Formats: sequence, structure tokens, C-alpha cells
Amino acid sequence: MKVIVAGLGNMGQSHALAYHAHPDAEIVGLINRSAVELPEALQGYPRLGTFEEGLALAPDLVCIATYSDSHAQYAIAAMEAGADVFIEKPLANTVEDAERVVATAKRLGRKVVVGYILRHHPSWQRLITEARALGGPYVFRMNLNQQSDGPTWETHKALMRDTSPIVDCGVHYVDVMCQITDAAPVRVSGMGLRLSDEIAPDMYNYGQLQVWFADGSVGWYEAGWGPMMSETAFFVKDVVSPNGAVSIVDSNKGASDNVDGHTKVGGLLVHRAEGDSLIELPDEPDHQRLCDAEQAFMIEAITKGIDLTRHMNDAVQSLAICLAADESIRTGRPIDLGDI
Repeated sequence: MKVIVAGLGNMGQSHALAYHAHPDAEIVGLINRSAVELPEALQGYPRLGTFEEGLALAPDLVCIATYSDSHAQYAIAAMEAGADVFIEKPLANTVEDAERVVATAKRLGRKVVVGYILRHHPSWQRLITEARALGGPYVFRMNLNQQSDGPTWETHKALMRDTSPIVDCGVHYVDVMCQITDAAPVRVSGMGLRLSDEIAPDMYNYGQLQVWFADGSVGWYEAGWGPMMSETAFFVKDVVSPNGAVSIVDSNKGASDNVDGHTKVGGLLVHRAEGDSLIELPDEPDHQRLCDAEQAFMIEAITKGIDLTRHMNDAVQSLAICLAADESIRTGRPIDLGDI
């Protein structure tokens, strides 16, 4: 199938490399707003200046890895042009736009896969299985703080023109919470702080959310970006229940802004009253292998007609929770979610 990739940052290049290696994909165009250095494997593909040029090539599949302010617009345009879509998280900048993407996919019978990379990681799948085996209600304790400087800080500042860390990163881990409890979210609160004069006055680069679920489960997630962030306890992933807890215990994750470290598990510590057990997970996929798995799933969803209704609805739900947290931070009041 003919593929175009829009956005050639870290994720876009990784997705393009996945298509390059997949026997059922043929890249017909790579799109980026500015000049960017590509790995050797991608240098022979046509470079295009605009998204419209890409759609003119009548692609079967469009991969959208641009900044989030263009996600919904590009996804809908691609589906209207007859393509299926892989779209990086977050699905959109508003719940309304995310719902428009899903409605378009249903109306046109198109496939949309959202880049929730942890859903394709066998170690995170195991964490979810072990947590569900404990039984709820649950306490979720999760964070991902990144001490970023140099080019990584520049990337974070660019992301924060549109999206806060609590939304950009939070959708992954809130999605994990939702998969474990499988209960409706009912209320969200949040707090945040602007810790740098290098970002817009109305943006914050540190935030924390708290979410309540209908089954009594509760959880928190925090995310911070920037050179001022601490690397002490920057990666906490705990799920606690009345019957014990399951935790990611790998201690060698590298620097907090290392992409591979964000998904790395290494081992799970399962605690029960009768004792602890360590599940070793030595053969973890690296970042590129995870992107390969995402795109293999995307292509399989198209060729085998996999029903993605739940996948899309889950992406809207996790985004709605994180956007509600962002609203809570900005308004200073909790947000009741109702039916989402």
C-alpha cells in the first residue's frame, strides 16, 4: 500500500523506518515543513513541501506525526481523500476535534490507529494483566518527568506552543489506568506551574492530575519538562489494590529525556501478602521495534478489517481526561466528566 508520512521529527522518522522495512508498505512521499536530516534508509524517498502534495499522490495510508494542532485537520482530509490513517498522540487538541475524527472514520469506513505505543509493548501488556489479576479498586501512581536541555528542550518548548506536558505525555499513562480499571472516569482535578520564562505566560511546564473512577479507583499522574526538572524519582509506575501491588522496578533507565527509557520496564515486582515475586523481562523491544509493531498493527487493521471502534473511543476518553486536567489547572477547580 502507498504511504505518506507527514512530520519527520523523532516519531515521524521512526514510523517512516517502520514502513521502509515492512513488505506491504511503499513510501511515496515524506513531508516536513522545514529541512531535516534523515537516516540513510530514508534519503531516497521523495520529499514534499505540503500535506496537499502528499494527498495528491492518492496514498492508501497516511501517517500523521506533526504537531498536535494539525492532527484533526490532516486526519479528516486524509480520510476524505480515501486513505486510512495512523496518527500520533494526542489525537487532537480538543475533545470536539477528536470526536470529529472518529465520526469521520465511522462515516467513511476508514481505519484510524492512534499512536499509543505502550499498547504494543509486551511488558506493559504484562503489567496490565498482573494489575487486573489483583482486582480493584486501584490506586495508580505514575509520572514521567524529563530533565531536558539543548535540542530536547527546544522540542519541548515547540510542543508547548499547543500542548502541555500533562496532555502530551499523560494520555499514554491515563490510557493504561483506564485499561486496568475499565471503569468510567467521573472527576478530574489538576495543578500546574510555569517554571520557565522561555515558554508562553499562559503555559505551564510542570503539571499533575488526579482522576477518580466509578469503581472507586483513584490515580495521579505528573509530568514536567525542562532543564530545571529533578531526575530523582522521575519514573514512577505503581498500581496498588487491596490485594497487593505491581510496580515497574527497573532502575537503569538512563537520562530522563531518553526516549527508550520512557517505555522500558526490565522487571515487574508483584507484591502480595504472602510474599513478593519479581517478573524479569529481559528481552524488551527498543523504541524502533515498538514503532515497527505499531505500523504492523496499522497495516494488519487495514488488510484484515480489524474493528477499531473501541481503540478510537479509548483514545478520545484518555484525551478527555487529560484535557479536563488541563482545564482544572487553568481554572483552579475540579472538573466533573459525566458521560465521555
